[in-house]
Order: sequence, then structure tokens, then C-alpha cells
Amino acid sequence: IYGFSEYARATGDKEALDIAISLYHDIEKHAFDAKNNGYIEALTREWQPIADMRLSDKDENGSRTMNTHLHIIEPYTNLYRVWKTEELEKSIRNLLDIFTEKLLNKETSHLDLFFNDEWEGKRNIESYGHDIEASWLLHETALVLGDKEVLHRIERIIRRIADAADEGLRPDGSMVYEHWKDGDRFDLQRQWWVQCENIIGHIDLYQYFRTDENLEVAIRCWNYVAKHLMDQQNGEWHWAILEDGTVNKEDDKAGFWKCPYHNSRMCLELIERDY
Repeated sequence: IYGFSEYARATGDKEALDIAISLYHDIEKHAFDAKNNGYIEALTREWQPIADMRLSDKDENGSRTMNTHLHIIEPYTNLYRVWKTEELEKSIRNLLDIFTEKLLNKETSHLDLFFNDEWEGKRNIESYGHDIEASWLLHETALVLGDKEVLHRIERIIRRIADAADEGLRPDGSMVYEHWKDGDRFDLQRQWWVQCENIIGHIDLYQYFRTDENLEVAIRCWNYVAKHLMDQQNGEWHWAILEDGTVNKEDDKAGFWKCPYHNSRMCLELIERDY
């Protein structure tokens, strides 16, 4: 949906738009849970229930996840740019409510990650990269929706989420990965995608709220990326800088979990924005 709607937006191609709309209807028909609200994490190729919904071994086997809802509201927002219908608007408004009423931890302002059908979760992981990514994507959704009342409500919330994400900032300009509240353990990797979202998220805050400290956060992170994560000799970005300061060369530079999505999107977002 994200890709086809963007292609339709760029070219006016009707076939691409029709495919995006068809995929939207598939998701709404098969993956939306009208009883409990929200979108089911995974189904079989025939849209039937599946026991193991995890995308990777590190995930909890939850039927509702923050990350999947984030990557549903993202393409739905892009589709709304070129297909402004009441049904899609209703879906988007509901997704914003899911983020503010189900996924947002009212005590910490972090977004919790894994839930069951009834939206019960351990609320035991704080993911700084997802928090700052959500701050600008939810803001984008509210801006595209064009409802001033919704925008005012979401802008208050995303600033709280961004403040919570800033708990992951480090003096070297980077943002670390995650905090597990069970045992108060931190994953201090500097993963490539977290730095990308850290930069866009803080540029978004600077662009709309004119807060100089957020621009400084983005610039410091960019300097960290240029110095440590970019492979100046062979191209692309490394997966991560490990806690001991060495480059993670075990994980892919490009593969199933890493492609130019986050860093290319970051560059394109910064080029397109007027700040």
C-alpha cells in the first residue's frame, strides 16, 4: 500500500492506485478485528489463524503489536493523500485512537510493544527507536488528516512520546536500542534504523515547534552516523555499533531485516521538508 500509493501519487497511475485500494480492503476484511479492535499480527496465506505470529525469534508471540500498527497507519496515511474517502478516514482515526488509548503507556509515555487479543500486555520493553519513529509518523497522519482538533490532541501526545524516547540519547549523539524493565537491562547497540528515526523525529519537532535543542539532537546524531555507521569504503551503513564501540559485522548490511528503507527515507524526508 505504501509503495503503490506513493507511485500513484508521483505518477497518477490508476492501476497502482487500484492495487493499493484493493490491498487496503484485504487488510480491513481479513486482518481487522472488529470485536476487540486492532489488526491481527499475522495470518496464513489464506488469511486463516496461525499459532506462531512472531516476525523473529526476539519477538513475543502477541496478536497485537505496536510495530505492525505503526506500519499500517503509515501506508494508510499515504493512501489518504491520493484517495480521500470516508472509509479510509474512519480507519485512520481509529488507528490514532489505538495508539493513544491502547499502545501508549500513560505512566511512562513510551509505546508498549506486545499484546494479546484483549490488549493485555507485559509492558516490559521500552523501544526508543520505535517511540521517536512513532512521534513523527503519528504527527504526519494528523497533519494529512487535516482536522485541527485531532492535530492539537496528537501534537500534545507526540511531544510526550518524543521526550520519553530521549531517554535513549547518549552523549556521543546516538540513540541506544531498548530498555527491558524486567531486571532494568539496556541494549546499548546503536542500530542503524534507530539513528535514522532519531534524526527525522527531532527534525520534525524542530520544524513544527521551533525548538533549537531538537535540531541539535538531529545534527549530533547525523555526525555520529557519518563517523561510525556509514561504511565509507564499501558503501551503505553497518547494522549497528556494539556496546563496546566495535562495528557489528555479523548482521547483514542488506538482507531480510535491513534494506535502504530507513536511511533512504530519512534522506528523502529531510530533502522534502521545509525547515
